[in-house]
Amino acid sequence: MEKWYEYLYYTENVAVNIERVEKVEDITGRETLQYVLRTLSILDKIILRDGITDSTNIVRTVLQWSEVAKGGTAKDRAEWLEAGLPLDIHNIASAEIYRGFYPDDNVGYILIKTHGMIGQCLRGEVPVSCNNEVLELLPVLGEKRLKDILYILNECIIAAVSEELWNKVGDATKNLIDQIISRTSKEMESPARVCKLLPKLGDPSNALIKIFEEKYFPKYELWYFEAALSDFNSEQLVVILTRLDEFISRIKVTDESEDICYISFKPLADSLYYDYEGKKHINVYKKRIIEKYLRDASTENVNLDAKVVGGALLVDFKFSKVCEKLIEFCVEAERSGLLTFEKSITVLYDMFGFRRDEFDRLNNEDKYLSTMNDADSSTKYTTLDYVKGESVVDVGSGGGVLLDKLEEKYPDKKVIGTDISTNVIEVLNKKKRDENHKWTVVRHNFVDSPFAIDDENMKLEKVDTVIFSSILHEIFSYTETPEGRFNIETVKKSLKNAYDSLKLGGRIIIRDGVKTPINDDILTVTFKDKSGLDFFKNYLQDFEGLTDIEDKRITIDEDNLKVSGCTNYIREFLYTYTWGQESYSHEVQEQFGYFTIADFKEFFENLGAKIIRADSFLEPGYPEHLRDMVTLEPDVYPDSNCIVVVEK
Repeated sequence: MEKWYEYLYYTENVAVNIERVEKVEDITGRETLQYVLRTLSILDKIILRDGITDSTNIVRTVLQWSEVAKGGTAKDRAEWLEAGLPLDIHNIASAEIYRGFYPDDNVGYILIKTHGMIGQCLRGEVPVSCNNEVLELLPVLGEKRLKDILYILNECIIAAVSEELWNKVGDATKNLIDQIISRTSKEMESPARVCKLLPKLGDPSNALIKIFEEKYFPKYELWYFEAALSDFNSEQLVVILTRLDEFISRIKVTDESEDICYISFKPLADSLYYDYEGKKHINVYKKRIIEKYLRDASTENVNLDAKVVGGALLVDFKFSKVCEKLIEFCVEAERSGLLTFEKSITVLYDMFGFRRDEFDRLNNEDKYLSTMNDADSSTKYTTLDYVKGESVVDVGSGGGVLLDKLEEKYPDKKVIGTDISTNVIEVLNKKKRDENHKWTVVRHNFVDSPFAIDDENMKLEKVDTVIFSSILHEIFSYTETPEGRFNIETVKKSLKNAYDSLKLGGRIIIRDGVKTPINDDILTVTFKDKSGLDFFKNYLQDFEGLTDIEDKRITIDEDNLKVSGCTNYIREFLYTYTWGQESYSHEVQEQFGYFTIADFKEFFENLGAKIIRADSFLEPGYPEHLRDMVTLEPDVYPDSNCIVVVEK
């Protein structure tokens, strides 16, 4: 067995870029060996494709040895560390290991030492000058031969990550190699380099550019930066980098012998992710604690943790024992799916002040927003037909699907989304950047004030259309007032402020839940599984809405898995039950129907509005989805939704 293969095969060291895996649990420890074998396979394909024979043995040797520092037995790695090899900067360490076996092969040594640096330049992690050492090979190999070797070597390295990536950056890779060999390469400007380093960030702040330009780009190579920090915003990154710079300064004062050239964020990247529903996700429980630390450095819950190994600073965050147990509990509680645990997560994070705001759903925010995008699509988009004028506001934009549809249907209109959740605004701005949308999002609460937009002359002007799509019931359910939640005045204030936001002739469009007119009807639900009855008992205990109905006439027949109640209560339960257990802890806090159609008409007529449309209906899909879980007596589902359109 060849020595490079032995190092990579007989190892318990797990060295994988978390960016490259779909699930954390899929990591086996053989990823490095598999990657190297892919590079060699690609080399063989290039040889056949291009008919190349010259220098391929050099490339093969470099590929075989370029990752060996990620392998080795525990004894090997201990010896390498004792020898001062920076194992976390694997190109340098691998080159030194190779030189221990082949001390006279300077070509292989330099190519291993600089391998991957072209890709790191393109990602903004290192300056172009990191490749200058390859110029020492010009007298040995000649310009054309060196270029060809670098072309082939980098195609193997990058295409082994993914063919798609090579197709994307192949031309830029070759252009940079040409510039380096011809000595015409220039360093990337700091703003552009920050954008390459953090492609998901959007436009970096001036403060972030400045700290990179002054403190980091001139001094350090940055490894695994995107993998660890791509989920933080500009302001948070400034704080992280400022505190890290202070940390480095303290190290240099206490130990002047330390010469830090590389900063690796791999420990943080490795610790920040976990599997949620079979897919890799950032551990939001850790991230919320880190976010509080970034707002308040005096917190005792977490602190920046870094150590120097062989000239490389390895960066992570260290949590207090209490927080470690809290994070562990939240992850396990989330996986258990037990309703009481889900509620406990929110309570605990509120106690410590870790939630961003009262709308922070923590573990399943992304899934919730995605579900909102997919839900009720059969009637959601009919509201678009009633849009009028040049400007339209989507209130409570959630996952942004209505913004997309508005932009698609009305490309010339000014489309604006609003929300009061920090999480939602952050997700929407990311979506806008990633998908290159023209719509904008702002933070605004219609309960507090009317809405206006800045025109070209910096004057506030009213809007033409305001859409409330499945949001008024959330305003009604979550807004805290002196009288508590579920106060209909919050809906009335929101609608009045929206009405005051309109130009003459402007419209309010509502698609939401609807309340059934008060009557003596009783609905009976028979569950097809005992878990449904358990769900109902939890709901009976936890649901705090319908405060205006004193006698809900609830009865429970446990033996026959039957429950009965007034139409409005059973309607609220059924249209919560359909969302399932995972969404329960949030959905149980909401009352879907708050106004009857008659209530809507009366309210808007009192404002002097013209009623264009006001009717209720049963959303297609509810009966079909519930049929496998319940039977209903009488077998007539109450209307679930309404569409109301009024004009000023």
